Amino acid sequence: MVRAFVALELSSNIKEQLRTVQDVLRGSRARLTFVEPALIHITIKFLGEVADEKIPKVMDALRTVRVPPFLATAQKITVNNPSRPHTVWCAIEDAGKSGLVYQQIEDALFPLGFSRETRRFTPHATVARVKSFDPSLFESIGQLSERKYGSCMISGIKLKKSTLTPRGPVYEDLLEVKW
Repeated sequence: MVRAFVALELSSNIKEQLRTVQDVLRGSRARLTFVEPALIHITIKFLGEVADEKIPKVMDALRTVRVPPFLATAQKITVNNPSRPHTVWCAIEDAGKSGLVYQQIEDALFPLGFSRETRRFTPHATVARVKSFDPSLFESIGQLSERKYGSCMISGIKLKKSTLTPRGPVYEDLLEVKW
């Protein structure tokens, strides 16, 4: 079995800018678990545990996804749910282009038995997970409200393997589809 997901990669410059976000968030009293900046990405679809023999079919399906390269801008730091925050993320503005990628991936993987997502797709890059909330988190996020964190061209998708370890996840690229 392979724990897998499909992602869009962000530039190293954006990832480095998001490291500065994490430094500000550390000033809050909320207990947060931070995503290693080098691992920050936009998840398009989490596949969960996939049988080894199904991975080649997933790869073939993902090779059918075609979208012209597009500009993505990392802009607003926010939470997934203001009344019960579980994640702190950076919203991604891309004129709806990652939504097109998302829809193609949903359509390509559904025939292989992957359920369609019921929640609306919101492109974002998770920077921290909230283990224990404190209102000071919103004060820290407020310090970041007027900043942008860079732009980059998105020109493909990656199928990634995720291995959970006591020190955090380890990602391995299984496939890259370039457009």
